[in-house]
Amino acid sequence: MRILGIDPGLRNMGWGVIQASGSKLSFVSNGVVHSEGTDLADRLCSLHRQLTDICREFAPETAAVEQTFVNKDGAGTLKLGQARGIALLVPAQFGLRVGEYAPNKVKKTVVGVGHASKEQIKHMVKMQLPGADVTSADAADALAIAICHAHHHKYNQLLLQKTGS
Repeated sequence: MRILGIDPGLRNMGWGVIQASGSKLSFVSNGVVHSEGTDLADRLCSLHRQLTDICREFAPETAAVEQTFVNKDGAGTLKLGQARGIALLVPAQFGLRVGEYAPNKVKKTVVGVGHASKEQIKHMVKMQLPGADVTSADAADALAIAICHAHHHKYNQLLLQKTGS
């Protein structure tokens, strides 16, 4: 199963693609899309266009997006939420199911602790995806989100099979 992980951001949106085959995970690609334009609408369209190109190029079968946390800057949180909307919309337009994970769940799954640093995440992503050329912290986060989805999606599928739902 090919998984697209997305770390939403209005200026920089990290993305990472991995392949999951049973318990084996392998690195496919990663990067960061940068919004372009002077106003919010142009920047969101730019993110949409670039993320659409990534979905076309790498043909993921499922996707995962990090959930947004609310911070003190309400306007900043709203803008991040709008970028997150693009991160959810584009995979949905390709007919993909999109998993959503809290930042602490991603960190706990990939690093083993819920409050891991950016460096710890990057290190563990490289350990779990040998040969991964991680381009930035945003891309490392996106790969971590994809890894988290691979583990939790597989577990959820097993539960569904057992319950017959």
